[in-house]
Amino acid sequence: MYRRLIRPTLFTLRIERTHRAILWLLRLVGWLPGGHWLLERCFAVRHPVLEREVFGVRFPNPVGLAAGIDRNGEAVRELAAAGFGFVEVGTLTPLPQPGNPRPRIFRLPDDRAVVHRTGRPNRGLEAAIRRLRKPRRGVIVGCNIGKNTSSAPEEAVADYLKLFRNLYQYVDYFTVTTECDCADYTREEILGILNPLFDFRRGQNHYRPIMFKVSPDMTDETIDLVTDILIDTPLDGIVATAGTRSREGLKSDSAVIDRIGSGVLSGEPLTRRAIGIVRRIHTRSGGNYPIIGVGGVMSADDARAMFEAGADLIQLCTGLIYEGPRLVRDICRALIADAEAAATQEETAAENPES
Repeated sequence: MYRRLIRPTLFTLRIERTHRAILWLLRLVGWLPGGHWLLERCFAVRHPVLEREVFGVRFPNPVGLAAGIDRNGEAVRELAAAGFGFVEVGTLTPLPQPGNPRPRIFRLPDDRAVVHRTGRPNRGLEAAIRRLRKPRRGVIVGCNIGKNTSSAPEEAVADYLKLFRNLYQYVDYFTVTTECDCADYTREEILGILNPLFDFRRGQNHYRPIMFKVSPDMTDETIDLVTDILIDTPLDGIVATAGTRSREGLKSDSAVIDRIGSGVLSGEPLTRRAIGIVRRIHTRSGGNYPIIGVGGVMSADDARAMFEAGADLIQLCTGLIYEGPRLVRDICRALIADAEAAATQEETAAENPES
């Protein structure tokens, strides 16, 4: 139904208008008596084999919503009721910022991809706190943090620390996103951002995991550098990956791509690279540290490949635009089927040891 009827209708609208309408509709349903029950009934899949414990947090299932969808934490309860095992809000900045002029998000249907240059619009720290301090009934929320575009480079550390300190009691984990995801950072630059966060966390009664988000445009050497920082410091894990600025191998008409212009690409063209980076991090770290796999997860098979590469959790973003909310359900059902098939195989092997 989504592919035949709903998606063609939504694709007649600009993507940001569709985005706002869906969030508004979710909040409306959540406000209605029985609304959360209805969302769970229609979309959520619950099963013990889906549960995961990662960096000390118990997730009802390993399929989360990536940052960029619910930037301001407006509908986290509703999104969890719709089947997501966790929701990452943001990217948040200390001060509100409008982002770049519209239009700034574009679909590439032939590539099942999206190009965006949003400039990380959000309503800022104070608005986020007003949303996130409301009771969530066990909903797991991560927070993606970044610096304000107007902040000078030397003010970046203060921006990250301000967000971390003030949101610490309201979220379950943090993801640090750098200003330019494709830059090849030095160890000193990365630790310059992370060390103040580690120092603040040491004095708190509750432990909040810190993740670092890498870009597919980083060189393999920089990916290895971040992985080594993961091994050597209190960093808890890596989110892999953000979008790419590459346009290599696209099927869309070159005139369309030129007309869209600059921006970050996400979706199916990113799948192979994102999975490869997850595998590289997993191998280099010995499989001992959490990885959240994101980027190009467009199907249950893509999710399987992410987990096989070493991801502990995954996140969806562009896949939802092309597949709708059924994608979360399809992935969860596939994971249950895989677990049941593996259990049956083990039972058969135990009953027939000679075979």
